[in-house]
Amino acid sequence: MGRTETGDESSARKMRRKVPTSIESLDADILCIIFSFLDLFDLVHCTVVCNSWNAVIKRLKLLQASCRKMHHLGSDSPSSSTSLDRPAEIDVEDFAMKHHKMALLRGRIEIERWEAHSHRVSQCRMKKGLLLTGVGDKVMRLWSLKSYKCMEEYSLPDASSLIDFDFDESKIVGLVGTRISIWRRNGQRSIFPSRAGTFPKGLCMRYIDPEAVVGCEDGTARVFDMYSKTCSQIIRTQGGPITCLSLSDNQLFLSGSSLGRVTVSDPLMDQPVATLKSTITAGGIQTICFNQGTNLAFIGTTGGYVSCWDLRKMDRLWEKRVSPNVVYSIQQLRNDTSVMVAGGIDGVLRMIDQKSGRVLSRVIMDDKFSTTSTRNNQVVIEKRRGKRVSQDMEIDKIERKVRPQISCIAMGMKKMVTAHNGKCISVWKFNLS
Repeated sequence: MGRTETGDESSARKMRRKVPTSIESLDADILCIIFSFLDLFDLVHCTVVCNSWNAVIKRLKLLQASCRKMHHLGSDSPSSSTSLDRPAEIDVEDFAMKHHKMALLRGRIEIERWEAHSHRVSQCRMKKGLLLTGVGDKVMRLWSLKSYKCMEEYSLPDASSLIDFDFDESKIVGLVGTRISIWRRNGQRSIFPSRAGTFPKGLCMRYIDPEAVVGCEDGTARVFDMYSKTCSQIIRTQGGPITCLSLSDNQLFLSGSSLGRVTVSDPLMDQPVATLKSTITAGGIQTICFNQGTNLAFIGTTGGYVSCWDLRKMDRLWEKRVSPNVVYSIQQLRNDTSVMVAGGIDGVLRMIDQKSGRVLSRVIMDDKFSTTSTRNNQVVIEKRRGKRVSQDMEIDKIERKVRPQISCIAMGMKKMVTAHNGKCISVWKFNLS
């Protein structure tokens, strides 16, 4: 007969089964082995997971070596490497931004495109691995940028048209006709009350919880509280129809008009703080991008000009014509103080130096492509390569099919998403390897 298991042995065996193996149970040596397979970009991400991972990664010689290699690639000075041979505290964020910049300017470019809407899509917003697309048909779609699977779909109310939108972790906020609508991520939708939520024709909207700001055709900017569902303030900019907006974390917001003026406003004041007006260019303001770290505002116009303004002094630092046509969108990574990206009607992505306005690189799609399907066969992915265009090449001589107009840009680390006012969305990936 076999040995009968005692009560103590049975309890011990059950306890062993109940104890799960977690990442916290791995010691520093095992973590070092795992981290050794990661590149610098992934290592930087891991440093912000927890203090213990941060401590392990900072002790890794691999991170020092990756930083040294990147420094060599980014510097032409042979003597600059000696400083990295000495032990030093690594500024993780600084190296991540340098790696991002080098990838944009020198990296290999891979493009993945798919048909996101049946009619057209002109706007896109990207946050934390999710992409929201819309404007052109009666739905907004939320996509996973990892699998390209459509995770959620939000239908528009009645016969109203979608004008602009944004989203966060819990809700979608949309400018629909002359109303603001809110879609909860669980699918429930609410509309602002008719008396508080209607306004003259809205042309654009930006949202930072708990407020949404709507730029209107009558030249007013209307501030709405998302929780009380009321219009908390109306600011009269006196600058013509408001065509674009940009919000800052310190409550200031910028509005651009079709008359070529940019107004700086504070929700605590009924009148604008300042008005920025170019003395060089004519034409309307098409896009505004605000850099939180440097307090610089970058403005794109219908004439192809991009200008930079220092909001601390309300002075223009530079103004350059970067494109012969309309600049529809300017974006930069939140903490990046070196490079921004501009796109417009000519379909060329331009990497621009934030400090000088100099165009550092120009990128278009290659005409060769292959197709593949996602795992669930819901989306057919078209894969292309991107190619860099020399500064002296005339854009008009490049075939239009490899440079569809860029109506909107969403920026991420070493990647960006573009909408083209057609059916397709494009994801651009920049890699140094």
